[in-house]
Amino acid sequence: MVRPCFLVIDREHSGSISTRKLVLESAKFNVITAYSGAEALETFERFPNIDGLVLNAGINDIPCETVVAKIRARTPQAPIIVVQGPSSEPCPGASHYVDSFDPASLLELLHKLFPRETASIERQDDVLKAKENQS
Repeated sequence: MVRPCFLVIDREHSGSISTRKLVLESAKFNVITAYSGAEALETFERFPNIDGLVLNAGINDIPCETVVAKIRARTPQAPIIVVQGPSSEPCPGASHYVDSFDPASLLELLHKLFPRETASIERQDDVLKAKENQS
């Protein structure tokens, strides 16, 4: 089973890691995290084989559109999901938008975009639960 890997670009907060990273990892997706547009582009150079991008619309060191265009140029098939609040500007080039205050909508979208992989993860989870219950 190959789990999808996402580059998550989120704003950095002192003393904590990205909440979106935690949400995606709790669904057993692989996550590489960057805390700015510049760091995301550097990270993408090192790890270009991502399955998708999850971008916080609130990053402001590099315009969202620029980050999306550079990722899209090398990985045109990967979905680019912009997580936005009510006052966020649109991000040209994004594939999808989700509300930043609804983590379930992000997971629901990823499950729709990666149904085979999600089903495989769920089957593996069921196998592990069955083994644990037998012990």
